Amino acid sequence: MGLLLDVADTAVTRQTAEALARVGTVAAVRLIALAVAEADDSHADWMQTGVHDALAGPDSMPDVPAVCGQLARAPEAAVRRGAAEILAWTEDARC
Repeated sequence: MGLLLDVADTAVTRQTAEALARVGTVAAVRLIALAVAEADDSHADWMQTGVHDALAGPDSMPDVPAVCGQLARAPEAAVRRGAAEILAWTEDARC
């Protein structure tokens, strides 16, 4: 969470979001979702860029939308909100 919300360096925010999205596990995407729920607009934009970078990469990619669907049923409201935001980002990336 500290790297995703790093106030001193948004490049770290983007790179961390990209790395976590590439991992694509429920735990990794959950961290992004929690950070998105706490982030200001600038940090959220950099996280979105990181997720988009992961989706556009040449490597095979875990199914982030499916993981977001699982997180949509999480008990924590912040995780559900963040997962919905990430899901919207993945839809934007496919356009």
